[in-house]
Formats: sequence, structure tokens, C-alpha cells
Amino acid sequence: MRRYAGTQRRVVTTAGLTLVWCGLWGSVSVANVLSGLILSIVVLAVDRGATSRHVIRFRPLLRFAWLVLIDLARSTIDVAVEIATPNDGTEEAIVAVDLPVTGSEHMLLLSASITLSPGTAVVDVDRRTGRYYIHLLHGSKSESTVAHARKLAELACKALPTSSPMGRP
Repeated sequence: MRRYAGTQRRVVTTAGLTLVWCGLWGSVSVANVLSGLILSIVVLAVDRGATSRHVIRFRPLLRFAWLVLIDLARSTIDVAVEIATPNDGTEEAIVAVDLPVTGSEHMLLLSASITLSPGTAVVDVDRRTGRYYIHLLHGSKSESTVAHARKLAELACKALPTSSPMGRP
């Protein structure tokens, strides 16, 4: 039964990588599907020695994506309201957020996810300590932003485990 699950996972991963490949080319054609399949099989064959810690966990990944989507919608509305109102209600601030040291893969993902939201931007990251410096348009939301960044980091660690340490050095 365990072997069947591994085979099923490889088939789903191959199909997913092939779809991404076709998406990158912008069309689904015989050439794109075949080249995507070949590339997917090669990538999976090279990574065959990977252990279970390199497995993508889809439930936390979907929760991560959902959180980013909701945050994007909320912050877009906040910024639109800020622009539409005649008075300036911004109180800009930069906050430091300590997140787990999870490797450069998570730092890029988290930095992009935080900066994607209007009204926030990662201005610096200390790779050694896992400290993010985030610029906020509304400084009064610093506590909720810190909690949100920690939740994103937690979901990223669960969804995309790496061999990097989860805690402080």
C-alpha cells in the first residue's frame, strides 16, 4: 500500500509539473506536454534520493495560499480607502519580526508574500537570525502584522519542509 501511495504521488507531481511547464509556455500543445513530461521525469529522477522531509504538504500549502489571498484582498481595500479619503491617516512604521531560520527558500517565499500585499514591504532580512524588517503603511497594525507573518512562516515550514533548522541557531 505504501509503494502505491509513492507511485501515485509521483504521478500527481509529474502531472503538476507538466501543467506548470505548459502554463509557463502559455499553451497546451503536444510539444509542450511532451517536453514538460520529459523535464518532470528528469527532475523527479534526479531528486529520487530525497527523503520524506522534502515532500510538499498540500493542505498547509493551500492554507498558506488562502491566507495570502485574503491578506491581499483586505490590504488592497485598506489602501484604496486610504487613497480615497481626503485626510492622511497613514502612520508609517518599520517593525522587526523574528521568524524561524528556515533556509533561503522560505525567506524568498515569505518576503514575496508579505511584500505582495499593498501597504507592507519587506525592506531587509537577516538570514543568520531570521529577522525580517517590514515597512507598514499603518503602524497601528504592527501587532497583527507580526502575528500574520509568524502564521505565514509556520504554514510555509509545514507545507515545504527543508533540511534547515526550524529554530534559532
